[in-house]
Amino acid sequence: MPVLSETSVTFGRLKAFIEQALTSVGLPAADAATVAALMAAADLQGSDGHGVSRLPQYVRRIKAGGFNVRPNIHVVHEHASTAVLNGDNGMGHLVMKRAAEMAIEKARRTGLGWVNSQFSNHAGPASLYATMPLAHDMIGLYFAVGNANHLPPWGGLDMLLSTNPIAAAIPAGDENPIVLDMATTVAAYGKVKTKALRGEAMPEGWMIDREGKPLTDPKRADEGMLLPLGGMEAGYKGYGLAMIIGLLAGTLGGAAMGRDVIDFNHDDDSVTNTGQAIAAINIAAFGDIAIKRSVDALVRDFRNSRRIPGVDRIWVPGERSHETRLRRTSLGIPIAPALLRGLDQVADEVGIPRLVN
Repeated sequence: MPVLSETSVTFGRLKAFIEQALTSVGLPAADAATVAALMAAADLQGSDGHGVSRLPQYVRRIKAGGFNVRPNIHVVHEHASTAVLNGDNGMGHLVMKRAAEMAIEKARRTGLGWVNSQFSNHAGPASLYATMPLAHDMIGLYFAVGNANHLPPWGGLDMLLSTNPIAAAIPAGDENPIVLDMATTVAAYGKVKTKALRGEAMPEGWMIDREGKPLTDPKRADEGMLLPLGGMEAGYKGYGLAMIIGLLAGTLGGAAMGRDVIDFNHDDDSVTNTGQAIAAINIAAFGDIAIKRSVDALVRDFRNSRRIPGVDRIWVPGERSHETRLRRTSLGIPIAPALLRGLDQVADEVGIPRLVN
């Protein structure tokens, strides 16, 4: 049987399609445009597990009442440098964009802004929000509780933790900013979903089954558990990091953590009370330390340092995503055949033109 090739679409076409789909199921036009731009940006940078691949699930949840399409996103606690934002069960992209804007404004006034969210939802890749402060000469930090538990405490079997991602973005001068975006598991669950859509096997080391044996079939992911950073030998490190991030992003802001986390992959109508946190740090608050020039020098030192035989290039966090963004801007965003079929089904159900006619 021949292998079907991927289809490429432009950023503009993908954004317009997502926007039409969300508007058709009740999202106000301005909100649909905001969410669509962020979702398409995820695909543009190569975060395929968090972009348009989530659209069928989002549409399904909206239809089931799992998202509030007209949320009253509001502050419930606030101080000069901190706030807790209640997302009123709105789409996470809307909540976190608002949170990032608040954190940036607080950092402009006080040097530091930290905003937690409660009653938010899945918001796409962490780096979308960690990078927002960069335009204001600020460092961005982002933490989140994942939307389903796939990780037990180290040595346990009960799924009480998620992939709980962390992202950091640090501005540079002539070089590209340093941007780290990572799960606290060996692989994010979005990558598992992407493998399933593409009909590909997972590498050994991503997941194990309940007997501790490698699990490589992404369609059997419900039968296993993700491995924490560090894998089988040093996974206690990833487990500890996942717990701390969950406490910062979830518990601190009054959001779900541990056994209270709702698995939104299998539950379309429950309120998830997803928690996230974003911090903006104004580098001007630390005096004239020429941080961007120092970051430039550091990046060049890393890039030009001696390499292990067989290594062609030393990468700095964020460079691969930057190159992917440039390539996909020029050549288009690839859509796997299975995903395209799912998007065609969404288009037919909501009565809009298909992504590719």
